[in-house]
Order: sequence, then structure tokens, then C-alpha cells
Amino acid sequence: MEIRMSLLGIIGAMEEEVIKLKEMMTEPELIKKSGMDFYKGTIEGKNVVVVKCGVGKVNAAMCTQTMIDVFNVDSIINTGIAGSLNADINIGDIVFACDAVEHDMDVAALGYEPGIIPDTEMSVFKSDEHLLDIAKNAVKNCGLTVGVFTGRVVSGDQFISSKEKKEWLVNQFGGLCAEMEGASIGHVACLNRVPFLVCRAISDKADDTADMDYPTFAAMAIDNSIKMMTEIIKSF
Repeated sequence: MEIRMSLLGIIGAMEEEVIKLKEMMTEPELIKKSGMDFYKGTIEGKNVVVVKCGVGKVNAAMCTQTMIDVFNVDSIINTGIAGSLNADINIGDIVFACDAVEHDMDVAALGYEPGIIPDTEMSVFKSDEHLLDIAKNAVKNCGLTVGVFTGRVVSGDQFISSKEKKEWLVNQFGGLCAEMEGASIGHVACLNRVPFLVCRAISDKADDTADMDYPTFAAMAIDNSIKMMTEIIKSF
């Protein structure tokens, strides 16, 4: 009987977040599904599917379900950049999600706390502990001299660029960083019982300087993210 090797799905929101991974692939096969380009091949001898999902929660959720249905991936990692919500987490640092929540899910008028999804069993999506351990160990070998943090990632269809909003996200959710896809990827992965992990490199401070920091430091943060992902793939 043929033994099936594990298949890792890698999702990034923007082309810049995945293009170097695609360039590293051996004999990639392009499969077009749901308006997205999925590249299946190997990196460092490991079977992977790499895709740009597009920005935002709907794109990310649709991409995740397609990846599960079409490719039957064993695990999913969401890679990319985010804004820091913590004074100790600086531009270029790495954040691994212990869990993720949708900060813009708000049904408070009906008595629910922000982030709670009505009539569902879960609103907090926990990362797979095995993937988290792999990532923590792998990042030690990627040559980055940056801070590495583990905690909550908060996701919403908003680019956070105000001190007031940043403080609210910290006070309400205890988030370490804010981005626009991770929780929706986690949501779909959890419903399908597929292990997932959100990994982020910090591109800005998610405050009143974010609109200036992001274009200046995004490339550096993405480079850190790629170095991190390469080591994670080696360890998968």
C-alpha cells in the first residue's frame, strides 16, 4: 500500500507574502480553483500547497475551505504580516497565535460580548499545539535576531491605525497583534478539524503611525516571515 506523505497548506493574503515560497518550490503544479491560484509541489523535500488568498476574512475563509476540499491538506499555516498591539513587540518581531478571534464580530445589541459568534460552539479558534511547537523550535534556526512571542491574534476587515482602536483591542481581547485573515482561516480549519497555525511578522505598530510604518517596513517584515516559514517547512 502506498504511504501518503503529509501535505502542508500555506496561505498568505498578499502576493508579496508567498511569492518567494512559490519560487522555492520544485516542479510546482498550478491548479486554479475559486478564482485563486494554488501551487502544489515541494519545498525542502516537503509536500506543500501555497496560495495567495487575497485580503480580508471572506477571501481567507473561501480559500481555506477550497484548500481542504480540493487538496485534503493535513495542516494549514497562515503566514504574513500584522500590526503590533503590544509595546514590547516591535517591527520585525514574530508572533505565533495560541488562538485567534474575530474582533469585528459585534452582536452586542443582542447581549453578546464583542467577538462572540451567536449560535455557534466556538468563537475562539485555538492553534494546533504540535504545529506551534514546530514553529517555536524552527524559528530558533532561521537566523533572525528578533523577538518571538506567542499569544492571541485578532482579525477583522480593518487596517488598524489609531491609538484608540488599538487600546480597545488590547483591553477587550488581550491581542498581541492585529491582522485581517487569521481568525477566519482558524474558524474554517476548526470546523473541518484540520490543524492550523497563524504566524505573523510585525510590519507596524497599529497606531497613528501605522499608515507611515507599513509601506516602510512591510518588505522587511515579509522577509522575516519567509525565513521563518522556510525553517517551519523543513521541520514539518
